[in-house]
Amino acid sequence: MKYPFLFFLFISITAVHQLESQYLNATVLDSSNQQPIPYATVQLNEKGVITNEDGNFRFTLDETIKETDSIIISCIGYERMAKPLSQFKTARISLIPRAIELKEVIVSNKNYTADEIMALVEDNLEKNYSNDLTKKRLFHRTSSFDRWIKSDFKVKKSSIPILNQHFLDSVIASVPKNNSYYSEIVGDLYGNYSKETQKLDLLKASKLFDKSKELDAEKLEEKFNEILKDNVKQGSYFKIKSGLFGTKVNAEEVSEYLEDEVDSTDVAAVNKQLAERKKNKEEEQKNYAEWKRTDLAKILSHLPTQEDTDLNFITKSRKYDFTLTEFTYLGNDAVYLIKFQPSGSSDFEGTLYINADDFALIQVDYTNVKPVKKFNVLGVSSNKYLSKGKIIFNKGIDGTYALRYFESETGTKIGLKRPLKIIEKNKIVKGRNKQNELSGAMDFVFINVNKNELIVFESESISQAYYDAFIENNAISPTYMPKYDPNFWKGYAIMEPNTAIKEFSSASSK
Repeated sequence: MKYPFLFFLFISITAVHQLESQYLNATVLDSSNQQPIPYATVQLNEKGVITNEDGNFRFTLDETIKETDSIIISCIGYERMAKPLSQFKTARISLIPRAIELKEVIVSNKNYTADEIMALVEDNLEKNYSNDLTKKRLFHRTSSFDRWIKSDFKVKKSSIPILNQHFLDSVIASVPKNNSYYSEIVGDLYGNYSKETQKLDLLKASKLFDKSKELDAEKLEEKFNEILKDNVKQGSYFKIKSGLFGTKVNAEEVSEYLEDEVDSTDVAAVNKQLAERKKNKEEEQKNYAEWKRTDLAKILSHLPTQEDTDLNFITKSRKYDFTLTEFTYLGNDAVYLIKFQPSGSSDFEGTLYINADDFALIQVDYTNVKPVKKFNVLGVSSNKYLSKGKIIFNKGIDGTYALRYFESETGTKIGLKRPLKIIEKNKIVKGRNKQNELSGAMDFVFINVNKNELIVFESESISQAYYDAFIENNAISPTYMPKYDPNFWKGYAIMEPNTAIKEFSSASSK
């Protein structure tokens, strides 16, 4: 009896291929020091993945894979490796460093300066990056980490006995001080790089977090409603003052309103904003796919090859100083390495990797040198202190470049330090209009770090008619997982999770 192909391949190269689930797993290492190589490109039959930060990758195998098919691994600064699947005998794949001196850049009759190279990059943007309609199969992972570093509210006066310091301390204590949340999707994205063209066919989604660390808003709201019902008279309204500003809110809205910053005297505008935020939250919960499509559109429309982007290293190159530092290879392609830093008030520094033949940007690593956004007004502060990332483009069979991998990490510190006064007034009670009062001082500091990882596995050009014919009909909701499940994505191509995700486990799952 002949063995089925997948079983035979599993027997011959077990260490590399976990073919019980039809996957090819391995770690890519530097041969000189055996350190993992992150963000290496791995291709098989014109489909590609990227190694994660630990150097790991996973390829989904199907019935089209043959034992003689070659897997191709390339990374900037390393020799390109290409071998048939049958020749891989280990789960550890080593790449040989390829050191090239800058003086070896004799690829033309002219030795370009860094500024001349950047001018050529901008001149060739339209030729090198197509804006045609495509259908992209992609995987998108978001990782969010929240941390409270200060959460104090000091009661100065309260005429409702139950709203005392002890009660408010217990409410603050119920808010999780550290939390993490992961969301992953696989889908097909139709369109080009414009926000307006994006259509998403969501195929599968997951969310990974610890439910025990969620703030139970419903129970908290019920508790506040009980307090208000027992202590607030019919016909009451609240005057909320914070610092120099105040506003008027109906009694039944106070528990929701306390979640929002109050800094306006325009009652109508504030009530409208409250209604819009509530509606947006409901829509987000109801239409997860629309939310994710918006995230993807924002990523694609703000790539450094686009016109209107904060990552304006190319389109506004006059704002940066460029230095040609190295010459290397990506596979067989010669590549310039150009360092950039702000020449004035720009936010970023980093490294650009430019193809020496067609002057296409094939990779950029960037990080901010100062806060990207920062303000502090009347005790309300926000400091976007972290904004860094990596973007990789690959060349298609038509000779143009498209996004292969995107990673960004942002960190924001938010502070609220100001007085707060909530005064109950009543329209019906005769005599003294003022009924009750709670006054105190807030001092909250909160940090959020958000990470995006997007990998495009395959992309195909589509006609306008094909694009128009596709109608979004997403009914997929993310599957909740209390701990990482490696079998959840069986049959789908994804980017291998890092160690933190693999080891994540909520308290309820232990």
